[in-house]
Amino acid sequence: MIFNHVQIKVKDLKTSKLFYDRVMSALGYDQVLDIPDIVIGYGTSVHDMFEIRQADQDAPLSHAVHISFNADTTKSVDDFYHLALENGGTCHGKPGPRPEYEDGYYAAFVLDPDGHNIEAVYAEQRE
Repeated sequence: MIFNHVQIKVKDLKTSKLFYDRVMSALGYDQVLDIPDIVIGYGTSVHDMFEIRQADQDAPLSHAVHISFNADTTKSVDDFYHLALENGGTCHGKPGPRPEYEDGYYAAFVLDPDGHNIEAVYAEQRE
């Protein structure tokens, strides 16, 4: 793990929570932090998580963010993609091999409700 946590600011925490509850579950990540009306974290622990935070005057909305989440299988990538589209996400790259990145790289890209580019990737040769 390279990060303790990564956080993005979102327009509407309630809308984003519904979206991320579903897509993160497809990747096997649970909610590990909930500070009501402020921040929600998903991951394996509070020291290994992705956070969404309600944007406000002190924490402006994030822009031009790209985050890639590890998936354990290509099916998890597919599930992530379909759940994202069913819950307000927009296609930004259908699931499939991406040999231009590396051999064995299988990914899907979606834009979340705030336009953040999120990716799920299964990499066969990941160590």
